[in-house]
Amino acid sequence: MTQKVLVADDEPNILLLMEQALEKLQYEYDVELLVAKNGVEALEIIKQEKPNLVFLDIMMPKMSGLEVCKAVKNELGWQDVYIILLTAKGQELDKQNGMAVGANLYMTKPFRPKDVLSKSREILGLRDEG
Repeated sequence: MTQKVLVADDEPNILLLMEQALEKLQYEYDVELLVAKNGVEALEIIKQEKPNLVFLDIMMPKMSGLEVCKAVKNELGWQDVYIILLTAKGQELDKQNGMAVGANLYMTKPFRPKDVLSKSREILGLRDEG
């Protein structure tokens, strides 16, 4: 079964960076890459596609990453969807809020594409073939 990764961010440059970081997963492991530009879109895609891994920007229009995370983990009760919150804010309070709504991990921007790729591999259980 094809594994799916969703990247949700309202900043085009971040989306591009994430897609570039994760494209190796597409070629090497046939992982499907999904993209959302706001929280509402992200939640719709999660409900339809049920991705294995979700990168959520906290500050997004229509619905924040925290709200999306809460909806997935608490309302839908999908504990097996691995959620990584992306934020420019590295404050401890944000981290606590993120963990409180069920996020599995927290990454602060700017991040290194290499870290995103290796973390994704680890979460999806893919071995590095390089």
